[in-house]
Amino acid sequence: MSFSTLLVANRGEIARRVIRGARAMGIRTVAVYVDADADAPFVVDADEAVRLSGSYLDGKEILEAAQATGAGAIHPGYGFLSENSGFAENVTAAGLAWVGPSPTIIEQMGDKITAKALAEKAGVPILPGSDDPEAGDAVGYPLLVKAAAGGGGKGMRIVESAADLEESVAAARREAASGFGDDRVFLERYVSRARHIEIQILGDTHGSVVHLGERECSIQRRHQKILEESPSPGIDPATRQAMGDAALRLAQVLGYQSAGTVEFLLDDDSGEFFFLEVNTRLQVEHPVTEAVTGIDLVREQLRIAAGEPLGYDQSSIQFEGAAIEARLYAEDPENDFLPATGTLLAFAPAESPEVRWDSGVVQGSVIGVDFDPMLAKVIAHGPTRADAIGRLALALERTHLGGLITNRDFLTATLRNAEFLAGHTTTDFIDRVAPPRGLAPSEEELLRAAQLAALWISRANRAEARVLRETPSGWRNARMPDQEIVFGYGEREVKVHYRTLRDGDLRFADGAVARIHAWDEEGLDAAIAGRRSHARVTRAEDRIIGPRGDLEFKIQPRFVLPGADDAAGGFVARMPGKVIDLRVQAGERVEAGQTLVVLEAMKMEHPMSAAEDGVVTEVRVELGDQVESGTLLLVFEPESGDE
Repeated sequence: MSFSTLLVANRGEIARRVIRGARAMGIRTVAVYVDADADAPFVVDADEAVRLSGSYLDGKEILEAAQATGAGAIHPGYGFLSENSGFAENVTAAGLAWVGPSPTIIEQMGDKITAKALAEKAGVPILPGSDDPEAGDAVGYPLLVKAAAGGGGKGMRIVESAADLEESVAAARREAASGFGDDRVFLERYVSRARHIEIQILGDTHGSVVHLGERECSIQRRHQKILEESPSPGIDPATRQAMGDAALRLAQVLGYQSAGTVEFLLDDDSGEFFFLEVNTRLQVEHPVTEAVTGIDLVREQLRIAAGEPLGYDQSSIQFEGAAIEARLYAEDPENDFLPATGTLLAFAPAESPEVRWDSGVVQGSVIGVDFDPMLAKVIAHGPTRADAIGRLALALERTHLGGLITNRDFLTATLRNAEFLAGHTTTDFIDRVAPPRGLAPSEEELLRAAQLAALWISRANRAEARVLRETPSGWRNARMPDQEIVFGYGEREVKVHYRTLRDGDLRFADGAVARIHAWDEEGLDAAIAGRRSHARVTRAEDRIIGPRGDLEFKIQPRFVLPGADDAAGGFVARMPGKVIDLRVQAGERVEAGQTLVVLEAMKMEHPMSAAEDGVVTEVRVELGDQVESGTLLLVFEPESGDE
């Protein structure tokens, strides 16, 4: 079935990636969007866009949009409807091409219990486990509770002992029901020191199946990937061959069509590997495979959906160099990687080194609680793993980014870490190695950044002046005190004193002389004590973002108006979310470790527990409330008497 118009049933960077691939093939594209995405870049990228009155999960409305715009095919991207067999059936029943595997395969692989049985039948090793969520003793501890219809870390819990099993199963069921509409769970042996390895497969409608090598996705938080690479640094040629063969056996048994991924867990101690699941869609991390093989996976998906044969076999596939991808998120690594919200006030990807940016946002985009908080995927390719890692780290470091909290500094710290560079990338990496989760500038680094910010402000003040624009900032015809700017950086305060010299240079209180070589609204080129820097700067009201990465200063007012201080203290929400479980009442005594309230954010549950014994003296929220980050939920009085 050939088609000239493609509807993309997804959003953000996913939609932009598919639109870009289709356009390169001369295919017209149609986007769908909800009101929250009306100003999103992907809406403008498409040749036409249709507003949805419901959500991205409304298959009926999406089909109506395809028929109204003359689309001959639907690409579901990844997430949302991409693994919904019922929607796939409706698409084909409407006479449209479905860009993905058959509804039967989606249904079989979407049920993790059925998928494990089929893998075992195909001779693929599986982890010991049980379909009975009460059979913890038989499986052994530690174990994993996993959603039968799940993925992406949702509906998954590590259980260390029998005492925790019942509550973990209940939480996993709720999360699975919320995320997938199916609350079934199963138990599986937990391998604490392991690698997450996946094999990319492609199959056409003529019986040909190939694999495109492996990706390692072991660096994870909350069972969700943040760094992926190809090839894996931790497997030998024999294991690589065995995994590829196992993936092909399963793909052949399934009669697999389109792009998919067979995921394995590799025990780093024994070298054994075990089947996890098959993702019947394009993966977030597919660009690293594209980089090392030169094969455009979106193009291949569209060709297969149009009925074309692959036109090549396994022996034709060549692998070149190494590639690595980082997922740049709006999240707070220092607050357990919880999602962050706000406006992306500064976003300018580094022009060099050359890397690939797959992003669904631009400067000014608002990151809310409705969708995944990923800002971009950044992909580097090089002749060696070390080259690719170095390029990615430097590109992230040189990117101008600010306005909300991100994981950028954590990513660069991980990429520069000796354990990561040595390839010791097991799934326990974050807990075992504990790379720094945020930027911690020294006093010297902070002062230099503040001095550069002060230089930019001094020239900006001149540019904004209505009179005497060419007169140096702070000029007087008598000896006056130095100019002063006070910056806030978190809980720290940085004071910058400077005086303008006769030749236009500036001298700081520490004696360092500064010269501005060039200035514009987006940054400056300046030298301080002979050290010259090209700094990107963004000003947003009372905030200065830059001049180093996402270092952000708040300009403190010179005169503080009197007023009441904000109320402080209490048991507060660490992220925006919905109260889905409230387990205490005012006056109730609680014990350390007891869960008091559970918030849901981004379809994930976040339990909040008492740090010590005490009494809940006041409850400020109700079940079902939508709360913002920092909202006071409970007033708690520890037994120690401390507030």
